[in-house]
Amino acid sequence: MQVPKIHATAIVDASAELDSSVEIGAYSIIGPHVKIDAGTRIAGHVMINGPTSIGKNNHIYQYSSLGEAPQDKKYNGEPTSLEIGDNNTIREFCTFNRGTVQDKNNTKIGDNNWIMAYVHIAHDCQIGSNTILANNASLAGHVDIDDYAILGGFTLIHQFCKIGSHVITAVGSVVFKDIPPYVTAAGYDAKPHGINAEGLKRRGYSADTILQIKRAYKALYRNGLTLEEAKIELATMQKTTPEIRLLTDFLIASSRGIVR
Repeated sequence: MQVPKIHATAIVDASAELDSSVEIGAYSIIGPHVKIDAGTRIAGHVMINGPTSIGKNNHIYQYSSLGEAPQDKKYNGEPTSLEIGDNNTIREFCTFNRGTVQDKNNTKIGDNNWIMAYVHIAHDCQIGSNTILANNASLAGHVDIDDYAILGGFTLIHQFCKIGSHVITAVGSVVFKDIPPYVTAAGYDAKPHGINAEGLKRRGYSADTILQIKRAYKALYRNGLTLEEAKIELATMQKTTPEIRLLTDFLIASSRGIVR
């Protein structure tokens, strides 16, 4: 019977649940109420506290701290959780905190994410799948990042902001409002700078669809329309280009206001 490959210097709490194919490196500490699924590799000097669940085939590099208590003064020791999906790469010195009872009770990270060194994901953040968070990106509490978003290095996201699908931010961007899907944003504070056309090409969007998304961007940002007028224009455009619905639904749901 196969047993987890645990280095002799690692410490694993008796209540932790490890699949038989899990690997734990030197001096790592796996705390109580941690569950790690098949094929996940934990390098040396990693600290994981629970309640935390980690899915299949993740690679977590050295010196990361996952599942620690939230950095929120309202937190009073409640058993909130961190959930990490499958096939994620989590590089050195990352810090992911658990949720709070004041919000979702859970911090969640999806599948196939590429999370680089020194990334901080605070309490109650919800990260989709297929995202890239470059070195030193930092998310305050209650931030949502949708699928295929890319945050440039040293991007800072203010609490409660939402980042739409296929968004890309430039290095050193500071984000105080929601960024709608497809938008490229940069600056302090971040402003829109067109759409992420190259990213859409790489994901198989047709030239015509990208053109229509560009037209939607112009309606939102370049044609002198108010936000409410732009929403009406986009609702018409989505009838012939279904991909624009992602943008209109985001605008309807946004409560913080969007970058303008």
